Amino acid sequence: MDVIVQSPFVEIAALLVMAAIIGFFGIILRQPLIVSFIAVGLIAGPSALDVVQSQDKIGLLSELGIAVLLFLVGIKLDVKLIRSLGAVSLLTGLGQVAFTSIFGYLIGLALGLGAVTSLYVAVALTFSSTIIIVKLLSDKREIDSLHGQIALGFLIVQDLVVVMAMIVLSAIGIGAGGDGGHGGGSVPLVLTSGVAMVALVIFFVRYVANPLTERLARAPELLVIFAIAMAAMFAAAGDIVGLGKEVGGLLAGVALASTPYRETIAARLAPLRDFLLLFFFIALGSALDLSLLGAHVTGAIVFSLFVLIGNPLIVLAIMGALGYRKRTGFLAGLTVAQISEFSLIFVAMGVSLGHVREDALGLVTMVGLVTIAASTYMITYSHQLYAVFERFLGVFERKGTPREPSEAGAHRDDGHTVIVFGLGRFGTAIGVRLQRRGIKVLGVDFNPLAIRRWRDLGLETEFGDATDPEFVAELPLTQAEWVVSTVPLYPTGLSHEDTRRTLIQLARSAGFRGRVAVASHHPKDTEDLFSAGADLVLEPFQDAADRAADLLCGAPEEERTEIPTIESEDKQAS
Repeated sequence: MDVIVQSPFVEIAALLVMAAIIGFFGIILRQPLIVSFIAVGLIAGPSALDVVQSQDKIGLLSELGIAVLLFLVGIKLDVKLIRSLGAVSLLTGLGQVAFTSIFGYLIGLALGLGAVTSLYVAVALTFSSTIIIVKLLSDKREIDSLHGQIALGFLIVQDLVVVMAMIVLSAIGIGAGGDGGHGGGSVPLVLTSGVAMVALVIFFVRYVANPLTERLARAPELLVIFAIAMAAMFAAAGDIVGLGKEVGGLLAGVALASTPYRETIAARLAPLRDFLLLFFFIALGSALDLSLLGAHVTGAIVFSLFVLIGNPLIVLAIMGALGYRKRTGFLAGLTVAQISEFSLIFVAMGVSLGHVREDALGLVTMVGLVTIAASTYMITYSHQLYAVFERFLGVFERKGTPREPSEAGAHRDDGHTVIVFGLGRFGTAIGVRLQRRGIKVLGVDFNPLAIRRWRDLGLETEFGDATDPEFVAELPLTQAEWVVSTVPLYPTGLSHEDTRRTLIQLARSAGFRGRVAVASHHPKDTEDLFSAGADLVLEPFQDAADRAADLLCGAPEEERTEIPTIESEDKQAS
């Protein structure tokens, strides 16, 4: 231990090794790295191994990590994107924030936390982790689904709320006479400086951002260095004038949000963000006294249950009132069943300003550990959970669900020879070719962009999920000769959920007596799919290779047909 105390480099190396080992076991348990990183801080802190000795150096890396995190949040807040937020995202996001804040505050008072602490905890509970949710939805290939897009919409609303909360928090800190670690002075000076920084950002966006980043993009490494410099410079300026590093970092991101290189910058900085945030969570965990956390067990359990159950219910109720089906509301609601890294940052700001004590940060940290860990499994097994609770959710669905049929076509009584599930490249190519041969085709997908693309090609569509028993049962299966699934097998959790097998079972249960064709990208799946009830297994790569070999050997080309290009729309959908 003395060696570690005398050598900060050895100390950092030890922390990185611990993070890698604990993170590895966290991945095995399907847990986000946030949970593993906080665990590293707890284990390395004074309550356990007492490895953390260089608090100043770790704190500096932690502050830089927060600046980069908020920079990446700001770079996603494109004005065009904000304008495109639909009513459901805005109403659901604001409704969930209001519900959680009000009832969280009342719960805090009931637990005897005090008015200020209850307010801080209540606001902290309103934020959900965009990073975790996007990762989980991407792993399940549901980021483009209707519930995935709605979830991303109200997560953006939450990000805007947390930004406003931090700005208000900084202003309150100045008004109370404390600097909270910031360098600002009076409220008028802070407000004037804030207006000046916003004006600078507007000028930069309008006249400088695009030409400058275009030149910097010729050297990608320099573009990344410039982005980090922007984040650090604005964070330092925000700290100097009293707005705080967090607001400064966010404004730096907004300054580059409208450039065509924002996605490149975000992708390049994401690993750096994760690395630096490791030290924030280590600093957070090492500052917590495990012996004091026992006093907050009851409060942590109550608040955790409130977040895990209350937040999804309010989202489900709001979306049901807006005319969405109970299944869409349930799946979207599960994404807010946890608090985020911003919750910890928000309460940590309150501690630095002297508004709340460190035990409040410990309470929110415990709630974060419980809700993040539990909600990860809830989102991973969302479809199985829906099957369990479906019969209790009818009260949350309006009759007719007017919002979702508007995304679909009313073609269920027309009679279709082939129903295609999965409207990507392969499914679209099949649909167009069948239509050219005079065969009536109905396409099904849960990606609104794919639905819109099929309509543009003159094909009939239905919006829905192949794993939804109610939806599949309502399709015109008794009139169809073929059901075709081009949806491949994707990992959706600790085990593999095979959408193709599920679709075969649901179609047969709904009275389908025709033939089933499914796509497979793995030859070893072929026999298993035949055993599951498939009549035909399509292997796109093998079939294309066979056709290419035939053409190279002189086979006639009369069967070849041209279809409209969909490459640009596929890129948009992805």
